[in-house]
Amino acid sequence: MPDGRRGKIEKDRADCLFCRIVARELEARIVFEDAISIAFLDHRPLFPGHCLLIPRTHFETLSDLPSDLVGPLFLNAQRLAETVQRVMKAEGTFVGINNTVSQSVPHFHVHIVPRRRKDGLRGFFWPRRPYTSEDESAAVQRALHSELEK
Repeated sequence: MPDGRRGKIEKDRADCLFCRIVARELEARIVFEDAISIAFLDHRPLFPGHCLLIPRTHFETLSDLPSDLVGPLFLNAQRLAETVQRVMKAEGTFVGINNTVSQSVPHFHVHIVPRRRKDGLRGFFWPRRPYTSEDESAAVQRALHSELEK
């Protein structure tokens, strides 16, 4: 890794709010932790019980997360989602990830939000933009499939 890139990553870690929570430099209402991850209540929750699950190591996006962490981290997300739903007496949960866009803290994190019917949240929080035609839908499908087959 070029020295300039290494220096940027180390600066990002030093400035990262979530890394500071992991290091116990900032307080958070921690609900779960293990060797690879930590979960805490979101300080601006959509609903009470809204948690954030983060890897202890600084990675900015899902694409940056090493493959050997994906399974264990998402097992923790599964456990947390089940627990949030049960404890908050919710009907379900929303589990979501932002990558770069709408990611207020550039440290990979999974939102686990308790949900109830008619709770006021609309879909994925944004308006839907359907395909303009079957041809457009088919073209997108072909492009994605082709790239994933490489």
